[in-house]
Amino acid sequence: MQYQSEVAQRAFVDIHTLEPIALAATASAAVASYAWVGRYDQKAADAAATTAMREALANAPGHGSVVIGEGEKDDAPMLFNGEIVGNGHGPDFDIAVDPLEGTSFCAKDLPGALATIAFGESGTLWSPGPGFYMDKIVVPPQAKDVIDLDDPPEETLAKVAKALGKQVSELRVVIMDKPRHKDLIARVLRAGAAVQTPAGGDVGGSLAVLLPTQDIDLLLGVGGTPEGVMTAAAVGALGGGMLGRLAPQRAEEADAIRAAGMSLDRIYNCAELVTGDAFFVATGVSGGSLLGRPRKSEGTTITESLVISSGQVRHITRTTFE
Repeated sequence: MQYQSEVAQRAFVDIHTLEPIALAATASAAVASYAWVGRYDQKAADAAATTAMREALANAPGHGSVVIGEGEKDDAPMLFNGEIVGNGHGPDFDIAVDPLEGTSFCAKDLPGALATIAFGESGTLWSPGPGFYMDKIVVPPQAKDVIDLDDPPEETLAKVAKALGKQVSELRVVIMDKPRHKDLIARVLRAGAAVQTPAGGDVGGSLAVLLPTQDIDLLLGVGGTPEGVMTAAAVGALGGGMLGRLAPQRAEEADAIRAAGMSLDRIYNCAELVTGDAFFVATGVSGGSLLGRPRKSEGTTITESLVISSGQVRHITRTTFE
């Protein structure tokens, strides 16, 4: 009976009580990786962020399962899929994580690197199995009902522009600057929209779509599946629109997805990627318009973070005393 009571207790724990742990995890990862900003060593920066985040998550009150981690697709250090974190005394919960999103930004001291994580109730975060890449659309709430991942980009632009009360020529679109997006970028430009092409960081791009302080109307293109699930947690919390579909970039990845019994054609909406209550946290690493970089001042370390949950965006400045 004691075991049954413990399970029942876990089932009713509010996932948002874990927000301080998530914030500590991203802040620790940001500070650790900041030491590698501008040092042109992506692996070292990723390893530092991962180690710091793992140590912070070890203190989480409960049983956390890393449903989707970062690193396997490029042989980087990682919190691996299926890893269990927490002290074992508390609720079961899911985690999607990228300890350092935008490793190249960090390595080259360019704005946009973030430490990111999403927490969800147990069993709520979608696991893509062996799928490392996902084709995505992210839009503000006003356009969430007009998007279709099968539409050509010109039609998507027209529908989103109408929903937002704009002309296509007024739209600003984030598409990562990758060889796979060469044709997509050209078509969006020919349609008349402006394009922002960061080298990476599709979580940051998605946040720019969702936050009114950023001048971006939609995100298009193929990015990572960890970023997709974390993005879905933020999109769902803020009422935005998102669609995703697995988009393997190598034959081996496609074969592994099929072998796992998963479809390459199915389109997932935000509510299918995150089926229950969840929240998203990011902390700035290399600075930028979204979040500043860690700063040291008179024996303290100051970090800037966003906590996105339940229709709210909180900008948190966290001070840690050394």
